[in-house]
Amino acid sequence: MNNIAIRSDIYRLVSSISPMDTIEEEHVNFVLNWIESGIEIFRTGKPATPETHLVSYFVVASPDQSKVLLVDHKKAMLWLPPGGHVEPGEHPKETVSREIKEELDIEAEFLCDEPILLTVTKTVGNVAKHTDVSFWYLLKCDPNSVLNYDADEFNKIGWFGIDEIPYEKSDPHMKRFVEKMLNLLKLNSCLTVLGGK
Repeated sequence: MNNIAIRSDIYRLVSSISPMDTIEEEHVNFVLNWIESGIEIFRTGKPATPETHLVSYFVVASPDQSKVLLVDHKKAMLWLPPGGHVEPGEHPKETVSREIKEELDIEAEFLCDEPILLTVTKTVGNVAKHTDVSFWYLLKCDPNSVLNYDADEFNKIGWFGIDEIPYEKSDPHMKRFVEKMLNLLKLNSCLTVLGGK
């Protein structure tokens, strides 16, 4: 897909997100303006060129959504959802399918086809400081599955009950994601699996 087409697709993806609060509304507006500006939106050079670029997170939940999988990320020094940078010309959903195979050695099972949340976040930890524009996707996996995680990137991985998530040692928007996830699941408004869609 050429650069103009993928930018248009990502612009439509951002436009389709229904903000949960004023923070997400601000983030959506920022990202739409950012894409419209014509500036590079993909990371083109390691560790952080350009300074602001696209990322896809994927929160892996148990089939009943009572638990989520987080990874103890070596560079960020936080418990985070798995994920990675969107490659030039790549759709953010394709990033999820690629990264879950690389990081957990499983295939992506999407509970929602579209991202649940969009965030704009300054990074922390042992990384070159930059800004991640992150799409948050929701996937499912059996907590009893054996996951061959990427030990180069993660110290360990762990399943956490919804009320056990270490929010103080996670992404600053993790709590907002969980809140939005639970509201959407309650409404059955984004399911591709549980809702029978």
